[in-house]
Amino acid sequence: MSLFIRSAHVITMAEGTSSSPQILDLRIEGQDIVAIGTDLRPEPGDEILDGRDRLVTPGFVNAHTHSWETVYKGRYDNMPLELWMLYTYPLLGAPPRTPDFVRVRSQLFALESLKSGVTTIVDDVLETPSQDFGQLEAVVDAYERIGIRANVSGHVINVPFVDTVPFAADHLPAEVLDAVRNESLLSAGEYLDYSEQAIQRYHGRGEGRLRYMLAPSAPQRCTPDLLSGAVALAGRHGIECHIHMLETKTQAITGQEFYGMTLPQYLESIEALSRNTTFAHGIWVTDQDIETLANHSASVSHNPISNLKLGSGILPWRKYRKAGVNLGLGTDGCSSSDTPRLLEVIKMASLLHKIGDSDPSAWPTVDETLRAGTLDGAKSAMLDRTVGSLEVGKRADLLVWDLNTLNFTPRQKLDHQLVYSENGSSLEYVMVDGRIVVDHGALATLDEQEIVDEFNGYLPEVQVWQDRTDELNAVFHPAFSAMYDTCRQAPLGINRWAGMTEEVLTP
Repeated sequence: MSLFIRSAHVITMAEGTSSSPQILDLRIEGQDIVAIGTDLRPEPGDEILDGRDRLVTPGFVNAHTHSWETVYKGRYDNMPLELWMLYTYPLLGAPPRTPDFVRVRSQLFALESLKSGVTTIVDDVLETPSQDFGQLEAVVDAYERIGIRANVSGHVINVPFVDTVPFAADHLPAEVLDAVRNESLLSAGEYLDYSEQAIQRYHGRGEGRLRYMLAPSAPQRCTPDLLSGAVALAGRHGIECHIHMLETKTQAITGQEFYGMTLPQYLESIEALSRNTTFAHGIWVTDQDIETLANHSASVSHNPISNLKLGSGILPWRKYRKAGVNLGLGTDGCSSSDTPRLLEVIKMASLLHKIGDSDPSAWPTVDETLRAGTLDGAKSAMLDRTVGSLEVGKRADLLVWDLNTLNFTPRQKLDHQLVYSENGSSLEYVMVDGRIVVDHGALATLDEQEIVDEFNGYLPEVQVWQDRTDELNAVFHPAFSAMYDTCRQAPLGINRWAGMTEEVLTP
């Protein structure tokens, strides 16, 4: 297929024009953008799309999410991360999900992502209690069929969860501790072998759209040999290594209690930092931590909606930017943010940090947040040479917006209106790899209603299972509440909560 888009308003996010709209022609041949410019001529056989009254942008890159959480959308509220995880990622009573259910769940998540303009997802797939090749195959197959671009992980935790936070084990009965500590966990060697096989099986599927990534859950949740081994393996294959880090103050206190240093310092000490490493969240960092990440060219995925819902804190946006740390944007999972729609995250990132500094020059610009939601997110995913901007030689992952809508009326600065006024309803076409996958709100690759109906068929069974696991895991709640209170009141020297000073937090 070849497509010629004539005289459209175009945000390229490329060097020189970035988020500033230009009137341009684009020519797409097969999977690739082959020409961009003014006064271009279509080739014989090109399908012509009149770009007047249309805005063309790169597809959005969701730099951190968990498709698993689709089944928990809207279920929990007013719990900090450490308590919320007891239910969304239960320690007890979680049966493995069948590959067929995983396939349907993944398709549902991809469906909502695509329809909101997300063309690339970094899906940190954490199955409970563990992931196998059947489940991973189901995720990859779902994304291949529906037409989305994705980094798909084998997420791993190989430390008993009660031992990944300080103080909690002191409040738990011995029989509960034994039950959790006796769960089977992968060794570093087993996980790295699994990942090598996964790379051979799945990396590059879907004509290159689908890539495997390594995902040690967090520094405190994995053994040092697994962390350093995963970063090294990712480097050898040129793929992403995705790690949660310093999402909460509890995790900052954990670094002090477990290692006598911050978690970035710990990772540096075990040689687990690199250009291939993306850290999800990165809120409770020190200034030195930020410099450490910059020195290793690591990326951070900022997840402001999730961080607000879980009360985790506010990432130091301008400090990261000044240090040169690459920032992508992520929705996180549908349980901690309740949406895979990255446009909402872009708007939130644009607004949230304006209340963190009285100096307007420190506030995020529209160009910065759009870049974080496109090209810089692609960079964090090791995909910036492929997608994230509209440039000759890159894959045609793009969005076409109708400018004759109320969201763009009156027409002012289109980039500003995209961030602050648009809600996704103006989206006409979503294209991935030069293929239209969403056409005027309708999925063009699979039967959308069939996906929804098949998922809903599982729902009664899922809700029974959720209710049962909630009851089982409530046994941990008092201990983790006590642990959380201890950590939130502990002196740390930095504060990432709005409206509080470190002095207020110090007993």
